[in-house]
Amino acid sequence: MVGLSMEVSSRLWLGSVISQHRDGQLIGGLLIRVRSCGPVEKILLVTDGLSSYNSQALKVFREALHTGKVGRPRLVLGTGVMIARVIKRYQRRWVVEVMRRVVAGSEAEVIPRVIATQRSMRALINTAYIERLQATFRARLAPLVRRTRAGAHKHCTLEAGMWLVGSCYNLLWAHRALGEERTPAMAAGLTDHRWSMEEYLRFAVPPAELPRWRGRKPKWLLEAEDAA
Repeated sequence: MVGLSMEVSSRLWLGSVISQHRDGQLIGGLLIRVRSCGPVEKILLVTDGLSSYNSQALKVFREALHTGKVGRPRLVLGTGVMIARVIKRYQRRWVVEVMRRVVAGSEAEVIPRVIATQRSMRALINTAYIERLQATFRARLAPLVRRTRAGAHKHCTLEAGMWLVGSCYNLLWAHRALGEERTPAMAAGLTDHRWSMEEYLRFAVPPAELPRWRGRKPKWLLEAEDAA
């Protein structure tokens, strides 16, 4: 089971979390990854009908309310954080009803944000964008398909494939909705050009803690130190 997140206006993939079960641990890890992407002021989080999203979001996006009193400050939902849900009711595997609810914030704040993000006056609270992204990952990464002969036997293999597909989606593949051969990373202002596969594979990512090296340092370590 994989949980994905994205920023709708730029179509930028924010990260994913893999777990054997769609439980609170999966949802919590995904929301923590979303929060680590930047400030949460005026963020609009749209989820499906899984109840774990609400309970975990109300925990992950809390901030300490300092009142000057002695003791541990009370945790409250961050200022400007908005949460909306899309609940689909099925009947014989067909969607017969779609309910849209605002969990945190008000409709007067959520609806204008949805219209501005989707750039359409007819925009509604929906999860269509993340569902399309899930389809992209399933098409590019065979182990994510429900029935496949190319199943991954190790968690690390599936996770490595997930990051490879996600990075290519952000940096290499042009998105038709963005126009002018633009990638999600270009739309988000993270890069000024469309990357090639060679550029991506040669990009030196410094480790969390560079190892101590005695004697002459190898080329890869010098490049990592320059990047850091």
